[in-house]
Amino acid sequence: MNRFKTSKFKNTTPKIPKKDDWVSNARGSSLNSLGNQIKSSCSFVAFNTEQTGGGMVGLCSVDPGPDGKWTVMQIPCHADQVTDLDFSPFDDYLLATCSSDETVKLWRLCELGQEQSASVEVSLKSSEGRLELLLFHPTASGLLAVASARGIQVWDTSRDKALAVLEQHADQLQGLTWKEDGSLLASSCKDKNLRVFDPRAQLTAVQCVQGLQTNKDSRILWVKDDYILATGFNQHRQQEVRLWDSRKLNSSVSSVSLGTSNGVLDCFEVTTSEPFLSQVSHCLSDASTRGIALVPKHVLNVGCCEVLRVLQLTENFIIPISYQVPRKAGQDFHADLYPDTLGHTPAVTAEEWWQGANKQVERVTLHPDKRPKGKVQPASAMALPRGKIKEEPSTSSSPLSTPSSSAAPSRSPSSTSGLSSGFLPSPSQSSRAIQSMLGPSSKFRHIQGTVLHRATHITNLRGMSLTTPGECDGFCANAQRVAVPLAIAGGQIAVLELSQPGKLPDTALPTIQNSVNVADLCWDPFDFHKLVVAGDDAKIRVWMVPEGGLLETLTEPRCILQGHTEKIYSIKFHPHASGLLVSSSYDMTVRLWDLDTGNEVRKLSGHQDQIFGMAWSPNGKFLATVCKDGKVRLYDPRKSAEPIQEGPGPEGHRGGRLVWVCNGQYLLVSGFDCRSERQLYLYSCESLASGAVATAPTDVSPSTLIPFYDSDTSVLILTGKGDTRVYIFEIMSEAPYFTECSSFHSSEPHKGLCFLTKTECDVRDVEIARAIRLGKTTIEPVAFKVPRVRKEFFQDDVFPETAVWWEPALTASAWLLGTDAQHRKISLKPKDMTPVSLAPKEAPVRKYLPSSVYLEEKTDEQKKEELLSAMVAKLGNREDPLPQELFEGVDEDEWDD
Repeated sequence: MNRFKTSKFKNTTPKIPKKDDWVSNARGSSLNSLGNQIKSSCSFVAFNTEQTGGGMVGLCSVDPGPDGKWTVMQIPCHADQVTDLDFSPFDDYLLATCSSDETVKLWRLCELGQEQSASVEVSLKSSEGRLELLLFHPTASGLLAVASARGIQVWDTSRDKALAVLEQHADQLQGLTWKEDGSLLASSCKDKNLRVFDPRAQLTAVQCVQGLQTNKDSRILWVKDDYILATGFNQHRQQEVRLWDSRKLNSSVSSVSLGTSNGVLDCFEVTTSEPFLSQVSHCLSDASTRGIALVPKHVLNVGCCEVLRVLQLTENFIIPISYQVPRKAGQDFHADLYPDTLGHTPAVTAEEWWQGANKQVERVTLHPDKRPKGKVQPASAMALPRGKIKEEPSTSSSPLSTPSSSAAPSRSPSSTSGLSSGFLPSPSQSSRAIQSMLGPSSKFRHIQGTVLHRATHITNLRGMSLTTPGECDGFCANAQRVAVPLAIAGGQIAVLELSQPGKLPDTALPTIQNSVNVADLCWDPFDFHKLVVAGDDAKIRVWMVPEGGLLETLTEPRCILQGHTEKIYSIKFHPHASGLLVSSSYDMTVRLWDLDTGNEVRKLSGHQDQIFGMAWSPNGKFLATVCKDGKVRLYDPRKSAEPIQEGPGPEGHRGGRLVWVCNGQYLLVSGFDCRSERQLYLYSCESLASGAVATAPTDVSPSTLIPFYDSDTSVLILTGKGDTRVYIFEIMSEAPYFTECSSFHSSEPHKGLCFLTKTECDVRDVEIARAIRLGKTTIEPVAFKVPRVRKEFFQDDVFPETAVWWEPALTASAWLLGTDAQHRKISLKPKDMTPVSLAPKEAPVRKYLPSSVYLEEKTDEQKKEELLSAMVAKLGNREDPLPQELFEGVDEDEWDD
């Protein structure tokens, strides 16, 4: 075998035209930006300029006019510098731009020379700060990846909110690329890491490897389907090209060092076998490069064997450089040089892609006699929200005034109210909105989430791990301390004392060295010093944190539990029995462990796929699971290793959690429906096979909602990793089952919430739940309060006696022998407070409808009569109660104004 076979592109010759044939009046931008500065479609070339602070984009045609001259125009795009731009792969006339002004705009271009050269079709606000990069999806229409300084968002341009907000990078994000089939997204970062994301499956990177030699500017490109090419600098500060196999990113498969001259253009052939990177040409131009772009294959002159056309943006010109393979003139079409290339018809819509569809764009031939004539017209119209389309006169002569572009569906303003789903609202959302107005009223409907004073925060938390599995909550907390996995080799875990708030030192903290990556972790609810950690090596380690917290690094666990044969998904403690732990694993088994003896005591089977979540029943007798195989199962571990009940689970198979509600009468599962919309499902524990008795949609996001249920108030609180919104519902045992309460919104995405014992709540301020919120670099307490007026009284209607679930009711051995026990209960009432139920009644203040209600759309006689009635009523002569005084729930005078 000839290892170094000769390439058919070996003698490819770059041809630089005379200076008179360059695109003049194209002043390239020298402003600092991570974008390519110049992009091309089959019809237009767009490039960054310095005019008006970089807020304008230059535009010219891809070919000169009949007179051989180029027409250059300027488009005022943004209020600040344009940082990147990209053409849709399916529409030559659709240009996207992003800017330092934090917006993304989509422009509908017109033929050059017209009075109006472009009009904005869509404007998106990211709220992520200065935007750096954007990239159209290669197979789905109307889908964009947008990168800010350290984060990435995936947008369906027909929606008001991003479909996915991926994990924050540790440093400046420098490069972005889609895989050719659109299934994965890769990024390069100043922290020298390459990351690969599956945006539809999880927010965190599915692969992350430190592959770059320096933190200087790097750019990446997905090539040959499974390979990622990166340009940057090596340790000697030389320009370098490196190639990775995305299926095993542990090391690059090839690297080539380049020269340092700014005007050099090197051309390489990329192959999937050694030598991987082969230089086929070397071109030196007189001008320094500010950006380069490839012209699409459809525009190439196949008659003269042109295989590439590069547009070099310089300070004052655009130089078109043609790369041609020397072949004899007059030959037929050279099929070996021109394999079929990607066409202009999208394979899927944005919504279909988000639901999991993977289709390749159909390839078309470049044979001049077989491909379509003329310029490519828009392949499909995007669904654009009402209010974002700039109307054009119907008499416009633009080739873009097609029936498809005017038929884009719109949304009414009401579709964005209530629970925002990101897609068009389902009928259940509308009915639930009506029900929330007319149905039963909840005493918790005005619940407020409040981040406590900064003096209670732990700040300057560095190096937090963002790659914990979806089945893990990401961190854990108890009344004394918080455990946070760190992105440091060896599975290190920081343990921070809540009693010692403030700024953490810049130096390294004492940690728990778990020796392997953390799969899940949790505190023993009956021992605030015992931390149990599941690792990637299928082992469970039990750690003991000394009194007062970590003063030195812990390297030896108290004990190690072994039995699982594959990586562990999650671990949970029994709610009543001390030292009893349950774990689920990739080996599709659930195992019970006695921590006192270190032995496996039960092994449950019956799962056919990944186990998303587990939950113990309130009485501690049953264990429920939700699985990727589409089933919800119920076990009685002391009687059988097989499930005693099975039922259909969520329709989507992207993740799930579950919790018991209504005193164990129902199972609530948070998962996804068939449209990838996050959904809540309520199952009767008496009959799982009958399916869900009620459902409630929330929104569209790739992260699973993690539920917390307060059995004292029947309040359900949910949020997901990377979310900024916390949903709150009151769950009832009868229809309508779900009553939505006010949501809590944070200013930035959080890792999640962990809830503390009821004794941590300030009952004097009517605080019904206390959570610990893990932010990007902070740990913050969050209080959930019910607004009341007479706070001098103990609100016993929202504070019944609570179970002391932080004390064991029995031992693991006693439970295994068949004994059941319940937690004792205590009152949360301070001794110096009187229950509001025993408080003296205040004289009610009668409230009446405003006069405008009586005066609206009435005849003069009716107005006079009703105004007189209202005046008499104000004098105290009307005794009938008003409708709002008959509403159920807490009296209106109990609420804050």
